[in-house]
Amino acid sequence: MKALYDITPFTLLDFPDTPAAIFWFAGCNLRCVYCYNPDIVFGVAHIDEEEALAFLRRRQGLLEGVVLSGGECTTYPHLLAFCRSIKSLGYKIKLDTNGMRTDIIHQLLRENLIDYVALDYKATDSKMSEICGGGSEKRFWESFKAVRKSGIDFEVRTTFHPELLSEEDIITMAKTLKRRGYDREYYVQLFQGGMKTIGDLSVSNHRIDYEKLAPYITLRP
Repeated sequence: MKALYDITPFTLLDFPDTPAAIFWFAGCNLRCVYCYNPDIVFGVAHIDEEEALAFLRRRQGLLEGVVLSGGECTTYPHLLAFCRSIKSLGYKIKLDTNGMRTDIIHQLLRENLIDYVALDYKATDSKMSEICGGGSEKRFWESFKAVRKSGIDFEVRTTFHPELLSEEDIITMAKTLKRRGYDREYYVQLFQGGMKTIGDLSVSNHRIDYEKLAPYITLRP
């Protein structure tokens, strides 16, 4: 079955301490206005599972991990079986997810199919619809709880455009994470202009108060 929109054959940046490939899954259950991958979100998969697995067989001994990204990989209907095949080849798996498919995340954790999770904390619930076209902060917290309880390594990250989220929103989100037991770095990446996005966004002229945010976040390029 066609599973992937594209494959990035090598990265040292996307999976901590792990040389990896990135599998880009077509489709998503959100429509975030700042999304840099509209072609993937609205695109059609044209790489099938066997082609992707053949790629991994050729890279055994060179790569150690696979990043499942998109789009939103948890919307792929055969993700669990695909992950079992990837793990059978000896690869570690990192999951990039918005956390909206808590049921899939529970199953992946239950079968020990993932080794690292990057959770996208999109917004406070009052702004989810405006920024993402839907979704639920409650669903995010359900996934956060499952990942944290599992004991595997994970991170939480947010994309910040100051006309969508305020500095106070980011601080509130950081404090909420801490209150819910998150004791790791909270990564915030600033929206970068010059790329095609789902929404018609430009780089804001708002000057970010780095000193105000510094106690709560780690800026990521």
